[in-house]
Amino acid sequence: MSERRCPALFITAPASGQGKTTVTAALARLYRDRGLRVRVFKTGPDFLDPMILQRASGHPVYQLDLWMGGEAHCRQLLYEAAGSADLILIEGVMGLFDGNPCSADLAALFGIPVLAVIDGSAMAQTFGAIVHGLQHYRPGLAFAGVLANRVAGEGHYRMLRESLPGGVTAYGWLAREAEIALPERHLGLLQADEIGDLDARIARSAQALKQVTHDLPQPVRFTATQTEALPPLLAGVRIALADDAAFTFLYRANLELLQALGARLLPFSPLADHTLPAADALYLPGGYPELHLDRLAANHAMKQAISAHHAAGRPLLAECGGMLYLLESLTDLQGHCADLVGLLPGRSVMQSRLANLGLQRAALPEGELRGHTFHHSRMTEPPEASGYAESARHQGRGEAIYRQGRLLASYLHWYFPSNPVAAARLFLP
Repeated sequence: MSERRCPALFITAPASGQGKTTVTAALARLYRDRGLRVRVFKTGPDFLDPMILQRASGHPVYQLDLWMGGEAHCRQLLYEAAGSADLILIEGVMGLFDGNPCSADLAALFGIPVLAVIDGSAMAQTFGAIVHGLQHYRPGLAFAGVLANRVAGEGHYRMLRESLPGGVTAYGWLAREAEIALPERHLGLLQADEIGDLDARIARSAQALKQVTHDLPQPVRFTATQTEALPPLLAGVRIALADDAAFTFLYRANLELLQALGARLLPFSPLADHTLPAADALYLPGGYPELHLDRLAANHAMKQAISAHHAAGRPLLAECGGMLYLLESLTDLQGHCADLVGLLPGRSVMQSRLANLGLQRAALPEGELRGHTFHHSRMTEPPEASGYAESARHQGRGEAIYRQGRLLASYLHWYFPSNPVAAARLFLP
């Protein structure tokens, strides 16, 4: 079996909100500035963190999710990265042991040592107790060390470091500074392009971590998987792809899979363009249409072009924000309502509370596809559902799936590598 070796770290935490993305971005920039080729991955179905991490590392960021993509897919992504990288960093999701599968499952499966990021604010000796728990809760998990975040100063850090159990490596600390923190909104971090001083924030955090003088971690052994070549099911198929500030939630693995199947992707902007590219199929991913209501509503030519595409019986896949765009109207958090495409009956209203979250699977006529949902809107007078996805959580709520001719719409963000053949069938003319 072919194998490659590359130093790797799994950046994790005891909970969400500890600063994993800030620290991962800082480490990526730190080692990149030292002349190393750094590849970064994000655990779980996140769109926003990878945008930040790509800016920090200078390389594309892929998701690693054992439930959505499977072990073989994750293994192959890591193997390919190990062929060109000097260091692999993986940012975990939530707390180290949260979820099923959890970050610890992924780290243990691939033998990657974990670096715990802990918010040390308002804490002293308890810091060491948390580290002890993370280190010993699951026997056999490789523990690289700990990095303290949001620390008040040198004296505070000495107190935290003195509390550490014997043998635990202290990787350093980041101060509690507004100039380092990454701004957020309801779905998580702001998108990278929305943070005007993002590069400066990453550079400041990397500069603050110059105290990290440790050598690179020991190389991890990554093996290749035996996979069959994908059939060219989409050879010659042209897919118009919405890709602008309103529609940015795109898995790179999805796009590369479509291209590997033979498709030609034609990006366009529902905000700025007045017609669709000459295409056989249309893909409207998720994003933040609620932040661009007036421009989307005013672009009547684009709305008519999308309606004409659907009327011609061509495939149209709409995910979450893309589905909201196809409804009659959308109302933002301030109560402002705008008329949108109107292909699907029903209206949607943004709300401050989370409406649904979690991994999902759906048995479509094309085959089972997996993905996830994460949204803060609710539909009023929705169209009749053609079926429902199934939540991976025992008590989770499955999302409705709407079909109208060749149109498939849902709150789900699909992960195409979960079933390449099924994904191809969604776009076949």
